[in-house]
Amino acid sequence: MKESDFAPIPGSTILNSIAGKKMIIMAANTRITTVVQGIFRAAKDTDSAVFMELARSESDLKGGYTGLTPKAYSERVKHTAIDVEFDAWALHADHITIKTGDNKEIDDTKKLIDAQIEAGYTSFASHLFNFKGKNPKEELDKNIQVTTLLAKYIEDGMKGREFGLEVEVGEIGRKDKHGLVLTKPEEAVTFIKALNENDVYPQVLAIANGSVHGHVYDEHGNVIEQLSIDIPQTKAVAKALRDNNLKVGIAQHGITGTPRELINLHFPKGDIIKGNVGTFWQDIVLNVLKVYEPELYKDIWNWTLENYREKNPSKKDIQIFDSNCKYAIKEFFSRIYSIDEDTEKAIMAMAYAESLMFFKAFSSSGSASLVRDTMNK
Repeated sequence: MKESDFAPIPGSTILNSIAGKKMIIMAANTRITTVVQGIFRAAKDTDSAVFMELARSESDLKGGYTGLTPKAYSERVKHTAIDVEFDAWALHADHITIKTGDNKEIDDTKKLIDAQIEAGYTSFASHLFNFKGKNPKEELDKNIQVTTLLAKYIEDGMKGREFGLEVEVGEIGRKDKHGLVLTKPEEAVTFIKALNENDVYPQVLAIANGSVHGHVYDEHGNVIEQLSIDIPQTKAVAKALRDNNLKVGIAQHGITGTPRELINLHFPKGDIIKGNVGTFWQDIVLNVLKVYEPELYKDIWNWTLENYREKNPSKKDIQIFDSNCKYAIKEFFSRIYSIDEDTEKAIMAMAYAESLMFFKAFSSSGSASLVRDTMNK
């Protein structure tokens, strides 16, 4: 086989290949790429397709908080796919977030998209939301406009090549005085219908359904399991989309902390078709460093608290660290990627074992073969 056989494939190909199947494809936000080898090996051994992704905050033209530009991230992941000889994966630009939608932000976003396309990305995600609108259409109007504009820009940049498209309605983790704000079925339907009318056809829709990014904490600042995902609401959104003949699945963001037995037994697989796992992989690296490289771990801990304790005076040290240690990745970039071989092996082994658990919980075994069948038709 040639190296090109292990290049990333369109996200649309992966997601369309599992249509009608009770499967979820894992999308791994691998902020520290040492874990990628273990994830790819587990994907190969379980015949599971997978997305590799970083969000705009994690990887922009200046490297985001991971220190990895789109080009650098792409090169690392592609190299690992070749080493493992794994072929059923997509390279996804997660959360190309638009906050205001003004001309400068749009222009900067286009530059980022250009870099991602040049780096070989095969899947993209974008969103913007106006929470001051008087009705769903008004709230979604700017999101519809910007998503359409960027989708068309990506399409032009891909020059006829297929690509995956994820869009977002609502905002994951957003709260009001009543608690987490959830996406309503009518919002999802209105949004996708409007995009389809603009000749934009995403394969997957991220919704706000009770999840949050990163960890969930108790009143003492301790990490606890995430049990807030509203399964009935998720099913209601999926049913509304189906009832309106809208061919789009749901992306579940914020899975770190969600018990995998809950995912396995209660997630509506087939309604949810993409599951994002991010902070989890960062935790693996840090937990291994505690044992194998305690001096490096201590330095990361101290740097994080020195820089973020004053900004979070009411929080416990452990919560401050958990919430902000991701910003230390760029600061300690050279040391993190110069760890001992034994440390690296431990990280890869942990990533492999945990990936097996995710692929089992997601029922994704066999999805890679479905992808290959689609590509060979």
